[in-house]
Amino acid sequence: MKQSVVLDLSKLPPHGLDTASLTWWGTLAFMLIEGTGFALSIVVYLYLMSLAPHWPLNAPPPDLLPGSALTVLLVASLFPNILVARWAKAQDLRKVRVGLIVMSLLGIAPLIVRVFEFPAMHINWDQNAYGSIVWVMLGLHTTHILTDLIDTLVLMALMFSRHGDNPRRYGDISDNAMYWNFVVATWLPMYICLYWVTRL
Repeated sequence: MKQSVVLDLSKLPPHGLDTASLTWWGTLAFMLIEGTGFALSIVVYLYLMSLAPHWPLNAPPPDLLPGSALTVLLVASLFPNILVARWAKAQDLRKVRVGLIVMSLLGIAPLIVRVFEFPAMHINWDQNAYGSIVWVMLGLHTTHILTDLIDTLVLMALMFSRHGDNPRRYGDISDNAMYWNFVVATWLPMYICLYWVTRL
Protein backbone atom coordinates (compact mmCIF):
# COMPACT_ATOMS: atom_id res chain seq x y z
CA MET A 1 0.00 0.00 0.00
CA LYS A 2 1.28 3.41 -1.01
CA GLN A 3 1.10 6.14 1.57
CA SER A 4 1.56 9.83 0.76
CA VAL A 5 2.78 12.17 3.46
CA VAL A 6 1.35 15.68 3.39
CA LEU A 7 2.28 18.47 5.75
CA ASP A 8 -0.53 20.82 6.76
CA LEU A 9 0.75 24.37 6.37
CA SER A 10 -2.60 26.10 6.72
CA LYS A 11 -1.77 27.46 10.19
CA LEU A 12 1.41 29.21 9.07
CA PRO A 13 1.23 32.98 8.65
CA PRO A 14 1.00 34.15 5.02
CA HIS A 15 4.00 36.50 5.42
CA GLY A 16 7.18 36.49 7.46
CA LEU A 17 9.77 39.01 8.57
CA ASP A 18 13.55 38.82 8.38
CA THR A 19 14.86 35.29 7.72
CA ALA A 20 11.30 33.94 7.50
CA SER A 21 10.79 35.99 4.33
CA LEU A 22 11.95 35.03 0.85
CA THR A 23 12.33 38.74 0.07
CA TRP A 24 14.84 39.06 2.93
CA TRP A 25 16.97 36.32 1.39
CA GLY A 26 16.65 37.92 -2.05
CA THR A 27 17.74 41.28 -0.64
CA LEU A 28 20.69 39.63 1.10
CA ALA A 29 21.78 37.94 -2.14
CA PHE A 30 21.39 41.24 -3.99
CA MET A 31 23.60 42.95 -1.39
CA LEU A 32 26.26 40.24 -1.70
CA ILE A 33 26.38 40.69 -5.48
CA GLU A 34 26.52 44.48 -5.23
CA GLY A 35 29.04 44.30 -2.40
CA THR A 36 31.29 42.36 -4.75
CA GLY A 37 30.97 45.20 -7.26
CA PHE A 38 31.97 47.76 -4.62
CA ALA A 39 34.91 45.58 -3.54
CA LEU A 40 36.09 45.23 -7.14
CA SER A 41 35.99 49.00 -7.65
CA ILE A 42 38.17 49.46 -4.55
CA VAL A 43 40.60 46.77 -5.77
CA VAL A 44 40.84 48.51 -9.17
CA TYR A 45 41.46 51.84 -7.41
CA LEU A 46 44.28 50.35 -5.30
CA TYR A 47 45.73 48.51 -8.29
CA LEU A 48 45.88 51.69 -10.39
CA MET A 49 47.43 53.51 -7.44
CA SER A 50 50.14 50.82 -7.18
CA LEU A 51 51.05 51.35 -10.86
CA ALA A 52 51.16 55.14 -10.72
CA PRO A 53 54.40 57.02 -10.00
CA HIS A 54 52.37 59.42 -7.85
CA TRP A 55 48.73 59.41 -6.79
CA PRO A 56 46.41 61.04 -7.65
CA LEU A 57 47.41 61.46 -11.28
CA ASN A 58 47.59 65.09 -12.45
CA ALA A 59 45.18 66.32 -9.80
CA PRO A 60 45.32 67.57 -6.22
CA PRO A 61 43.71 65.46 -3.49
CA PRO A 62 39.94 65.97 -3.32
CA ASP A 63 38.43 68.54 -0.99
CA LEU A 64 37.47 66.90 2.30
CA LEU A 65 34.33 68.91 3.08
CA PRO A 66 31.76 67.39 0.65
CA GLY A 67 32.83 63.77 1.22
CA SER A 68 33.09 64.19 4.99
CA ALA A 69 29.70 65.94 5.15
CA LEU A 70 28.17 63.09 3.16
CA THR A 71 29.77 60.52 5.47
CA VAL A 72 28.45 62.25 8.61
CA LEU A 73 24.99 62.49 7.04
CA LEU A 74 24.94 58.80 6.09
CA VAL A 75 26.16 57.62 9.49
CA ALA A 76 23.61 59.88 11.24
CA SER A 77 20.83 58.35 9.10
CA LEU A 78 21.46 54.92 10.64
CA PHE A 79 19.68 55.85 13.88
CA PRO A 80 16.27 56.71 12.35
CA ASN A 81 16.71 53.80 9.94
CA ILE A 82 17.10 51.36 12.84
CA LEU A 83 13.97 52.85 14.43
CA VAL A 84 11.98 52.39 11.22
CA ALA A 85 13.03 48.72 11.11
CA ARG A 86 11.91 48.24 14.73
CA TRP A 87 8.59 49.98 14.11
CA ALA A 88 8.02 47.81 11.03
CA LYS A 89 8.57 44.66 13.09
CA ALA A 90 6.11 45.98 15.67
CA GLN A 91 3.71 46.85 12.78
CA ASP A 92 3.20 50.36 14.16
CA LEU A 93 1.67 52.11 11.14
CA ARG A 94 1.77 55.67 12.52
CA LYS A 95 5.46 55.51 13.51
CA VAL A 96 6.39 53.75 10.27
CA ARG A 97 4.77 56.54 8.24
CA VAL A 98 6.73 59.20 10.13
CA GLY A 99 9.93 57.17 9.85
CA LEU A 100 9.54 56.75 6.08
CA ILE A 101 9.10 60.50 5.64
CA VAL A 102 12.31 61.09 7.62
CA MET A 103 14.20 58.41 5.67
CA SER A 104 12.98 59.87 2.36
CA LEU A 105 14.45 63.24 3.33
CA LEU A 106 17.64 61.50 4.48
CA GLY A 107 17.79 59.78 1.09
CA ILE A 108 17.46 63.07 -0.82
CA ALA A 109 20.05 64.95 1.28
CA PRO A 110 23.08 62.80 0.27
CA LEU A 111 22.20 63.25 -3.40
CA ILE A 112 22.32 67.03 -2.93
CA VAL A 113 25.72 66.79 -1.24
CA ARG A 114 26.94 64.39 -3.95
CA VAL A 115 26.30 67.12 -6.56
CA PHE A 116 29.05 69.14 -4.84
CA GLU A 117 31.25 66.09 -4.35
CA PHE A 118 31.95 65.38 -8.02
CA PRO A 119 33.59 68.79 -8.70
CA ALA A 120 35.42 68.55 -5.35
CA MET A 121 37.41 65.63 -6.80
CA HIS A 122 39.22 68.12 -9.11
CA ILE A 123 39.25 65.75 -12.07
CA ASN A 124 37.00 64.78 -14.97
CA TRP A 125 35.93 61.22 -15.64
CA ASP A 126 37.80 61.07 -18.98
CA GLN A 127 41.01 62.82 -17.93
CA ASN A 128 42.99 59.73 -16.91
CA ALA A 129 42.70 56.38 -15.08
CA TYR A 130 42.44 58.11 -11.70
CA GLY A 131 39.53 60.26 -12.87
CA SER A 132 37.77 57.28 -14.40
CA ILE A 133 37.89 55.08 -11.29
CA VAL A 134 36.94 57.96 -8.99
CA TRP A 135 33.86 58.75 -11.06
CA VAL A 136 32.97 55.05 -11.34
CA MET A 137 33.11 54.68 -7.55
CA LEU A 138 31.06 57.81 -6.90
CA GLY A 139 28.62 56.92 -9.67
CA LEU A 140 28.20 53.38 -8.37
CA HIS A 141 27.41 54.58 -4.88
CA THR A 142 25.12 57.35 -6.13
CA THR A 143 23.12 54.73 -8.04
CA HIS A 144 22.61 52.78 -4.83
CA ILE A 145 21.49 55.84 -2.87
CA LEU A 146 19.03 56.65 -5.66
CA THR A 147 17.78 53.04 -5.80
CA ASP A 148 17.05 52.96 -2.08
CA LEU A 149 15.43 56.42 -2.20
CA ILE A 150 13.02 55.30 -4.93
CA ASP A 151 12.18 52.16 -2.94
CA THR A 152 11.59 54.26 0.20
CA LEU A 153 9.33 56.70 -1.68
CA VAL A 154 7.29 53.84 -3.14
CA LEU A 155 6.91 52.21 0.29
CA MET A 156 5.95 55.57 1.82
CA ALA A 157 3.25 56.03 -0.82
CA LEU A 158 1.96 52.52 -0.12
CA MET A 159 1.90 53.09 3.66
CA PHE A 160 -0.22 56.21 3.18
CA SER A 161 -2.63 54.33 0.90
CA ARG A 162 -5.32 51.76 1.68
CA HIS A 163 -2.59 49.09 1.42
CA GLY A 164 -0.73 50.60 4.35
CA ASP A 165 -1.68 48.11 7.02
CA ASN A 166 -0.91 45.02 4.96
CA PRO A 167 1.45 42.83 7.05
CA ARG A 168 3.54 42.06 3.96
CA ARG A 169 4.46 45.75 3.57
CA TYR A 170 6.11 45.77 7.00
CA GLY A 171 8.47 43.06 5.81
CA ASP A 172 9.29 45.16 2.74
CA ILE A 173 10.08 48.15 4.96
CA SER A 174 12.33 46.03 7.16
CA ASP A 175 14.20 44.77 4.07
CA ASN A 176 14.52 48.32 2.76
CA ALA A 177 16.03 49.41 6.08
CA MET A 178 18.55 46.57 5.84
CA TYR A 179 19.48 47.72 2.34
CA TRP A 180 20.06 51.32 3.54
CA ASN A 181 22.44 49.97 6.20
CA PHE A 182 24.30 48.28 3.36
CA VAL A 183 24.45 51.54 1.35
CA VAL A 184 25.98 53.33 4.35
CA ALA A 185 28.42 50.50 5.16
CA THR A 186 29.73 50.29 1.59
CA TRP A 187 30.45 54.02 1.51
CA LEU A 188 32.86 53.96 4.47
CA PRO A 189 35.74 52.05 2.78
CA MET A 190 35.16 54.03 -0.42
CA TYR A 191 35.39 57.29 1.54
CA ILE A 192 38.71 56.18 3.06
CA CYS A 193 40.09 55.30 -0.39
CA LEU A 194 38.89 58.42 -2.18
CA TYR A 195 39.69 60.99 0.50
CA TRP A 196 42.43 59.62 2.77
CA VAL A 197 44.47 57.11 0.75
CA THR A 198 45.20 59.96 -1.69
CA ARG A 199 46.80 61.84 1.22
CA LEU A 200 49.19 59.09 2.28
